[in-house]
Amino acid sequence: MQPRQELNKTLTRRTFLGRSLTGIGGLALASLLNGDIFRSVAVGSSLNQIAPKAKRVIFLFMSGGPSHIDLFDPKPRLQQLQGQELPPSVRGDQRFSANTIRQGNFPIVGSPFHFERHGRSGVELANLLPHTAKIVDDIAIVRGMHTDSVNHDPAVTFLLTGSLQTGRPTIGSWVSYGLGSLNRNLPEYVVLLSGSDGQPLRSRYWGNGFLPGGHQGVQLRSGGDPVLYVSNPPGMSDRSRRQLLDGLGALNQIRLEAVGDPEIATRINAYELAYRMQTSVPELMDISREPAGVLESYGALPGQPSFAANCLLARRLAERDVRFIQLYHRDWDHHSHLPAELTRQCQLTDQPAAALVRDLNQRGLLDETLVVWGGEFGRTPFRQGDVSAGQFGRDHHSRCFTMWLAGGGIRPGLVLGKTDDFGFNVLEDPVHVHDLQATILHCLGVDHEKLTYRSQGRDFRLTDLDGTVVEKLLL
Repeated sequence: MQPRQELNKTLTRRTFLGRSLTGIGGLALASLLNGDIFRSVAVGSSLNQIAPKAKRVIFLFMSGGPSHIDLFDPKPRLQQLQGQELPPSVRGDQRFSANTIRQGNFPIVGSPFHFERHGRSGVELANLLPHTAKIVDDIAIVRGMHTDSVNHDPAVTFLLTGSLQTGRPTIGSWVSYGLGSLNRNLPEYVVLLSGSDGQPLRSRYWGNGFLPGGHQGVQLRSGGDPVLYVSNPPGMSDRSRRQLLDGLGALNQIRLEAVGDPEIATRINAYELAYRMQTSVPELMDISREPAGVLESYGALPGQPSFAANCLLARRLAERDVRFIQLYHRDWDHHSHLPAELTRQCQLTDQPAAALVRDLNQRGLLDETLVVWGGEFGRTPFRQGDVSAGQFGRDHHSRCFTMWLAGGGIRPGLVLGKTDDFGFNVLEDPVHVHDLQATILHCLGVDHEKLTYRSQGRDFRLTDLDGTVVEKLLL
């Protein structure tokens, strides 16, 4: 009879993998030369049945919830009813945040900003967005977005992972897992942060959840070392680092062949990618090499971290075929001082976002790059705070909000969706968060129902059990 320790060893999942997956070590080493190999094994060819329009995604995430009725969805009726209570028939069974519950009333406030028509399609935008107004014929504005949560963290989690519960893979990780890498010298999923305040940005917002660790988003920093701990420490030469990695890789390879744990293969790949990034990332992050006219168009200053610099970096990452590029910009949570704060955020983001779309278009990259702009929800038509002193704000609103998309198979110059006179409910062409996620994957050539991963005994997908591709958005 076998000793208990030996019997347990023979029954472990890792030992089973190690004994049954002959050659898994060779797969790991091959993956260093071909980043798609694990994706092909894990997902299969069933994802390739849709002709892709986009090769990559740039997601401009406005953390905090921009006010749709002050930017994209004009509501003159609010001006007429200013100070009156939002009718119960309009509110319905809407869930409100604790701020509104404590306030106990719903006083309507109109937008303090002026709206004008722009472009061939005559789309109305607030005067806070003069640069977006110039690209309005290149983007599709979705006024009928709606989501499932009225609080920041679950709403962000839902938009990015398709679930209100934490622990699921983010959309960038799903894209990385499903499609693999186009550039072996850079991560498949890159994250850039900007904004000085507002709701916290948690690392799980670009986490891989239960997917293999190699699909986690990699944060690049605008100041200091672009990636922490990638640079060689003082006293270590490039040759010494190469020797160290070779020795470490050999040890990991032995362990991989012994137990067959895929995470060891991920670790081998991560070390090699980090080594290659020592050369590729510093060149990528040096925007001082850009022509003065390009820097001016974005409003970016070399050496100064900003949303403008990150938009320019996003274009540089797109040129280098990074699959999923996510920019997070905070400070959109305006419960008070909305007129001043919304103006400030638009001054920081309007020009760079529009410059990114124009730059991609001029370089022939927009048709194969899907650009997405938006936050986790919108804002209410009723106020918080003192309206007379310009200190009022708006609460969170999940029933309708606005996002825009451009490039990568999206129909330009389109306004999709209609909300009621209060900007409170969607009347026509509603687009749920799962519909948006399904559409993003569709543009990449992926069927959202087939991109699955088995974890804890069941198959998971980004869109959970819902989601329909929004055909009206597509070319």
